[in-house]
Amino acid sequence: MNEYERMVQGLNYDPLDEEIMCEQQVYQDKLWEFNQLKPSDIAAKTAYMKENFAECGEGCYIELPFHANWGGHHIHFGSNVYLNSNCTLVDDGHIYIGDRVLIGPNVTIATANHPQQAELRAKGLQYNIDVRIGENTWLGAGVIVVPGVTIGKNVVIGAGSVVVKDIPDNVLAVGNPCRVVREI
Repeated sequence: MNEYERMVQGLNYDPLDEEIMCEQQVYQDKLWEFNQLKPSDIAAKTAYMKENFAECGEGCYIELPFHANWGGHHIHFGSNVYLNSNCTLVDDGHIYIGDRVLIGPNVTIATANHPQQAELRAKGLQYNIDVRIGENTWLGAGVIVVPGVTIGKNVVIGAGSVVVKDIPDNVLAVGNPCRVVREI
């Protein structure tokens, strides 16, 4: 099994593997071009998302700059998704974002993780765990979502929260670590 196959299966792999780096660089170059677009060039922004994201529904919009390890190659957008400026989606693994999701500025959603064993980290290994965000959810400014988290539908995550465990449907959740405050 090569390193790329290990990567997509969520196993420990070497992210600096030559095959992985060559493929990732193509998406990074495209992302750089995307970030040079004028705010008014909505058609080019939409074309980028449709061509480079794993999936992209209708009516999606990203305020630039936008950061993604694979340029969005492992990002799945539903319809009418909005990302405010300076969002970072660490899409080494897959990120699934449902319809009508609002993501505030400076949000980070990460799928990449590193082994707890020091000897594996010393080798530079990592593994990825997918993240899922349900429809009609709003992540406030500065939210951080760690690898493997699922956030339900109709959820509000308060600004500055760090989401380290799954959040159920129809709730307001805030804090570090993020916890459910009440049902909506």
